[in-house]
Amino acid sequence: VQLQASGGGLVQPGGSLRLSCAASGIIFSRVRVDWYRQAPGKQRELVASITSVGTTNYADAVKGRFTISRDNAKNTVSLQMNSLKPEDTAVYYCNAGWTVPGLYWGQGTLVTVSS
Repeated sequence: VQLQASGGGLVQPGGSLRLSCAASGIIFSRVRVDWYRQAPGKQRELVASITSVGTTNYADAVKGRFTISRDNAKNTVSLQMNSLKPEDTAVYYCNAGWTVPGLYWGQGTLVTVSS
């Protein structure tokens, strides 16, 4: 199983980014897929999740600004991030499996929110 995260970059406060996680060896529609993030000096935290039946959940810090979605045809999960804040700066990881956290991790993609 391999998860490939992409889409990170540098964005100004208030801007948007869209992260994508592509999978091989696992079918996203059959498992839970999460996005985690880890800021410098902080613990990794759960940001958003989507279950096999499409139920989504968000951390309070991102609720209303981030949207997780799944494309079954492409076997990808995306994280649309709007109204970004400096405190959203972190390495973002996709994670998949049947537990929390799941067994499989992507390599991480860096999001930097700065003017």
